[in-house]
Amino acid sequence: MDAVVRYRGRVITSPEIAQVRALIAAHPEAHRRALSRLVCEVWGWRQPNGVLREMVCRGLLLQLHRAGHITLPPPRTAAPAPERTRRPPPRIDVDTTPLVAPLSALRPLEFRQVRRTPEDALCNSLLAQYHYLGYTRPIGEHLKYLVSARGRPIACVVWSSAPRHLGPRDRFIGWTPEVRRHNLHLIAYNPRYLILPWVHVPHLASHLLGRMATVLRQDWPRFYGHPLYFLETFVDPTRFRGTCYRAANWIVLGRTTGRGKWDWTHRPNRPLKDVLGYPLTPQFRQWLGAG
Repeated sequence: MDAVVRYRGRVITSPEIAQVRALIAAHPEAHRRALSRLVCEVWGWRQPNGVLREMVCRGLLLQLHRAGHITLPPPRTAAPAPERTRRPPPRIDVDTTPLVAPLSALRPLEFRQVRRTPEDALCNSLLAQYHYLGYTRPIGEHLKYLVSARGRPIACVVWSSAPRHLGPRDRFIGWTPEVRRHNLHLIAYNPRYLILPWVHVPHLASHLLGRMATVLRQDWPRFYGHPLYFLETFVDPTRFRGTCYRAANWIVLGRTTGRGKWDWTHRPNRPLKDVLGYPLTPQFRQWLGAG
């Protein structure tokens, strides 16, 4: 069977496109969201936790529609605004009294997963106000954490799905492109890490990273139905040295090419960043399928 389209690691063949056309013809009243559910059910296209891959499927159907392979019904609502034009999260004020103390005086620290909880908005607001990159919606599978001490938030940490193409990471693991597509969901990416600016606690940042590794190993399978074996992040070397990551035993894997995922010119179009990784088990290469 000839491959017609490759989308998010899945090869779409001519018979599958014919199958999608047949579903559209058999359900003329179905809107785009309903069609994506039908396609997922027919193909058995599910996340490891059993949830249908509806968002990915909608992106695929739109790509097939734009390429002229299928004809989708008109959208029922206008497309959402791009991330760069969305309004920032509403501001939520917190106590900004300086917190100066040794780490031992703050224990026990409280780690709360706040995605889809009443504190989700607080985490978003703090990132928007105090992180130098602001807040953007995480991609794919993701969890958000508020860390508190003495009843006050002191840090925000966000984890999301890993970038698909990352040369230094793939070479360090020993991945082939095919194995990477199969096992990428077993890695989590840290897009935002914020110690609130009025918190002055020596060694706090590296301590939180060490604790987060344990927390994620427990929480990710509970939310998404599969384990994690590796963590990764980017550090902008023009701003930071990544000292807290290095102190927490993260490994410098290399540097990005600065081309990003929407690279059409094969030339750098964004800052080059250091890639750091953290294996969650000594057998990470075995579990990630590199052996």
